[in-house]
Amino acid sequence: MVNKPKGSLAVGGANGRNPMNLILPCNRVIGSNGALTGYAGGIERKLWLLTH
Repeated sequence: MVNKPKGSLAVGGANGRNPMNLILPCNRVIGSNGALTGYAGGIERKLWLLTH
């Protein structure tokens, strides 16, 4: 939406440095191997967020 090919990297980096937790798990829900990928809040919390 901002017409920047690597804009998602900047947004992801800013979210990662933000001291206030976001409720959204992340943009990559499933990794290339079909498993849940990393999340700063922990995979268990990511799974909980996705099921709710």
